[in-house]
Amino acid sequence: MLEIRSACENCGKDLPNNCTDAMICTFECTFCADCVSNVLHNVCPNCGGGFEKRPVRPKEKLIKYPSHAEKYIRPVDRVKFEPLLQKNMAIKPSER
Repeated sequence: MLEIRSACENCGKDLPNNCTDAMICTFECTFCADCVSNVLHNVCPNCGGGFEKRPVRPKEKLIKYPSHAEKYIRPVDRVKFEPLLQKNMAIKPSER
């Protein structure tokens, strides 16, 4: 079951279930579209993979499978992230 995380891990922006700018990697790391584009350059700082738009869970399913209330906010350490970014930025996510 996809864990619908409620905030951008980098900037803390609220990303409720129905928002359209939540992005996730294959491990469900969750970031806002602005951070993915302008800070991460489509490279997950945790796994090196790319991002896709997070789907919206249907309202009737939220009762049984609610969004995750706890916020995972861990701003990206740009110095530590830089080698991973440089290694993967020019490679398509499907080829990493």
